[in-house]
Amino acid sequence: MSASTLFINATLVSDGREFPGELRMTGERITEVGEKLDRRDDDEIVDLNGAWLLPGMIDDQVHFREPGLEYKADIASESAASVAGGITSFMDMPNTNPPTLTAEILEDKYQRARGRARANYGFYFGAANDNLEHIKTLDPLSAPGVKVFMGASTGNMLVDDPEVLDGIFANAPVPIITHCEDTPMIDAKMAEYQREYGENLTAMQHPDIRSREACIKSTRLALELARKHDSRLHVLHISTADELALFEKGPLIREDGSRKRITAETCVHFLHFAREDYGRLGNLIKCNPAIKEASDREAIIDAVANDVIDVLATDHAPHTLEEKQKPYAQAPSGLPLVQYALQVAMDKVLDGRMSLPHLVQKVCHAPAQLFDVKDRGYLRPGYFADLVVVRKEPHTASNDEVLSKVGWTPFDGHTFNTTIAATYVNGSLAWDGRNLTDNIAGQRLEFDR
Repeated sequence: MSASTLFINATLVSDGREFPGELRMTGERITEVGEKLDRRDDDEIVDLNGAWLLPGMIDDQVHFREPGLEYKADIASESAASVAGGITSFMDMPNTNPPTLTAEILEDKYQRARGRARANYGFYFGAANDNLEHIKTLDPLSAPGVKVFMGASTGNMLVDDPEVLDGIFANAPVPIITHCEDTPMIDAKMAEYQREYGENLTAMQHPDIRSREACIKSTRLALELARKHDSRLHVLHISTADELALFEKGPLIREDGSRKRITAETCVHFLHFAREDYGRLGNLIKCNPAIKEASDREAIIDAVANDVIDVLATDHAPHTLEEKQKPYAQAPSGLPLVQYALQVAMDKVLDGRMSLPHLVQKVCHAPAQLFDVKDRGYLRPGYFADLVVVRKEPHTASNDEVLSKVGWTPFDGHTFNTTIAATYVNGSLAWDGRNLTDNIAGQRLEFDR
């Protein structure tokens, strides 16, 4: 048996509990969890002095830009930022160049990640108006899900053919995940605002152009199709209070063991920012769907706490500062978020908005449950030792410390209430609280289907 690491004086959080205890990992796996574990001669003792020991966050919504846009991000750089933020597994979106629309392109992305990803990795298959047959024959073990852009997108990935949409919902062999915004409504509003504001159009108008009505209309369509075909549907980045009424309240896994067929997700920036922040940050917080009102933010936080929203993720989407400084209409949408996502969420715990076990459900357990991730997302014997140590110590974010290739963060100068003190991926220390280590231990995610 290989040498083991024993974490003592830890506050463990998993399976709905927060309790003082100890955890042993041996090799890549957790081998024991308990209140007090026997000492072994080969133990390396790590005294956490009461710090929280959580399962590593599983971020099921990132854009790492590879292949095709490596000038602003790639798998190596963004997975480095991820482990610095306590994220040990990620699922990357298909709107790369080329888009991930065939099994061959999907496999190429896995090969790119091998030996370069510091966190564990999965890659979504993409949907387009012309690849339905590829979706029908997709190996369900090869991807966490099929991504459908039911709203504005880049390249060949806006699915707006009603027959194709129906076919995807009828035949997808894996969960369907959707970006829900109605493109014709957005285009019409954009044209109206350009006529009204001209060169004075700014990010302050972004939540009006990418309106709540556009979100609601598209989300309703997705839900109608899912109910028609009894599909497994996961709606991404809920941004409005209005959409919350469309989803079932309750745990992802019900008491009888059954699982919700239709689930909802929001992102950390919708817990933190609101319309008034556009005046300070402008295009830096321009994203799709748009950050909206403070009342939407408060309703979304409550929905996470009350099990209306099932998963909390990032939608990490880096763009260069030069791109973001273009006029509003030309500036791309998206924020770099992985390095501070867990700290944003922890602030909501420390503000009393939700319990820490509940947060762990949303960022660790639920993604594993939803996508059938094998042996990850919990502090359990036999599971991979994907761990994050979080201390209640203030930490001020700075552009200077950003590991994403773009080198900036919308949280620059903001002080969080917690610090990511260490991150372990498959039993290897990936982040020591200040620096990356030499360990590049990410593995391909496996799906237990």
